[in-house]
Amino acid sequence: MAGSDDPRLGEIETRLHREDPRFARGLGDGRPCQPREYRHTRAWLLLAVALAVLGTGFALAHGLLIAAGLVLAGMAGELFEPERDARRHRKPPPRP
Repeated sequence: MAGSDDPRLGEIETRLHREDPRFARGLGDGRPCQPREYRHTRAWLLLAVALAVLGTGFALAHGLLIAAGLVLAGMAGELFEPERDARRHRKPPPRP
């Protein structure tokens, strides 16, 4: 029974190394880090920039800055979604 699981475990290991090498390396060293879908550093930075642009737009009463801040905030919100990679690699529905 244990022999039948070895190929599957090897397949899982190679897929994990290919998808998120930093997480796999951390597991091998005994110091696991967060998986890629839970790292939001870029999203937080983009959200901070968006709020700064939005606040500046309100302070200056400039519609273009307000619009740009709202667009950047929307982009940051999309980066917080943990399933964004799975959604991007999903196959489109078949055409009739």
